[in-house]
Amino acid sequence: MDNEFAPDLITLVDDENNEHNFEILAEIEDERGRFYALYPVFDNPEDAVNDSGEYYIMEVIEEDGEEQLATLEDEALADEL
Repeated sequence: MDNEFAPDLITLVDDENNEHNFEILAEIEDERGRFYALYPVFDNPEDAVNDSGEYYIMEVIEEDGEEQLATLEDEALADEL
């Protein structure tokens, strides 16, 4: 039997070239733009237990013809999303 449910995972690279893995919880698109709700994925179960449980809202932007994710600076919009 195939497992039809598998999380959508994405790897982001920060400014210091460190890789961070996230699960895409939701994709939100409206007249204000396109956004992802991301939750960190941990290799070590202990890290997951000690995590704050915080998720991140990232904005999808197009730069040089490529889609990239950027930190959402508008806190009111992040709270609304």
